[in-house]
Amino acid sequence: MGDKAEVTKKVQEYKDTLIKKAEDLIVVGFPAKIVELNDLLSTKSFAERNFNDVHQDLNINVPDPIPLLNCIEDDGQPSAKRSRVEASDVIGTKVMILPSGSVKCNAPICDIIKVVKPVIRGLVEDSNLLKMWISFMIPKIEDGNNFGVSIQEDTLAEIQSVESEAAAFFDQISRYFISRAKLVSKVAKYPHIEDYRRAVQEMDEKEFLSLWLVLSEVRNRYCSLHDIVMKNMEKLKKPRSSNAEHLY
Repeated sequence: MGDKAEVTKKVQEYKDTLIKKAEDLIVVGFPAKIVELNDLLSTKSFAERNFNDVHQDLNINVPDPIPLLNCIEDDGQPSAKRSRVEASDVIGTKVMILPSGSVKCNAPICDIIKVVKPVIRGLVEDSNLLKMWISFMIPKIEDGNNFGVSIQEDTLAEIQSVESEAAAFFDQISRYFISRAKLVSKVAKYPHIEDYRRAVQEMDEKEFLSLWLVLSEVRNRYCSLHDIVMKNMEKLKKPRSSNAEHLY
């Protein structure tokens, strides 16, 4: 019996600690985070978005052209049949090893990702904390006087949406590396095709812009969550008015 009381006490302590931490986060943490992200967005890496800054040499040289032999018949005339067969055999360069060394990740993009990923993680964790905070304050189900409860549920849905969106930002970053690796492998196999090299540059530029957008969206989500919670703080903490008991 004592163990049960001790467990109940620890659970209640956890809830009380979480509620206090969430309220401090809303009142103090969110405004500080918004100011921090605004300052970060005003730095050179994000405010002055020059796409040339993220261009990086792939370190894949264009090999010397390989002449196709035996395309002339003994009588000096080209063999159409043999040409067709040999042309179909040229399917690309077999990539065993790159003579010039490995192809590095895009260093400028990786530097920006190192800055952005902790910010995304912070939004996921903060959203999860707010979600639990509101869940703990939702009262038991009763008939009537549920306007405040509906505000809690709407706010909870908004926070869950922000949490899911923030988690999706991580997936976006991982997909960039996978997609870029596929393009780089195309450059290695077809080093003489300039379009593949240009496609890698275009992808790096797109990711550069996407990372700025992600950071801006995280800042905006902090602003919107702070705004909606502060405006409805009274109803979120006390969804049911005590005066309702005296109306009947």
